[in-house]
Amino acid sequence: MSKYLETIKIYNRKVYNLEYHQKRVDATIGEGKLELLSIVQPTQKELTRCRIVYDEEGSYTIEYIPYKKREVHSLKLLFCDDIEYGKKYENREKLNSLFAQKEQCDEILIIKNGLITDTSIANVAFFDGKNWLTPKTPLLEGTMRAKLLNEQKIYPADISYQEINKFQKIALMNAMVDFDIITQEKVEDVIC
Repeated sequence: MSKYLETIKIYNRKVYNLEYHQKRVDATIGEGKLELLSIVQPTQKELTRCRIVYDEEGSYTIEYIPYKKREVHSLKLLFCDDIEYGKKYENREKLNSLFAQKEQCDEILIIKNGLITDTSIANVAFFDGKNWLTPKTPLLEGTMRAKLLNEQKIYPADISYQEINKFQKIALMNAMVDFDIITQEKVEDVIC
């Protein structure tokens, strides 16, 4: 039986973006099998990662882990056409295998069928001077990405790895880092 993972941000006793996490859980295992509102206990004041591992039946384990952000200043392009991560699985073996190839870089940027998808830990967005664009076909449709799309702060687009140097900035986004701009310079300066 597959196990799935949900990572939820808690800070100052507040749970962030719970409705988006619930939508993803419902899409993964079906509505009504696991109600996050009833199990997440936001008692922590410090930045905390609420980690929920669950299965198709709605059985789950939950833990609260103090969060320390991983600093990302450089990305290595990695080409992998056979990766699938449409659901947030607990098993990240393929992603971890790709991440192990990062060499001196801080993180990887996964290219599938010539298009940019995600890093190993986050969705991405690129600033073209006017708009923030996010890959139309990410590996995983993250909760922060969904929120920012709904708010029309980012827009979906097919982004070829060959176009990467035309962008001015790149940002990573996930439940824990929100929208983190990793460069104020040219995007090519963060590609190693």
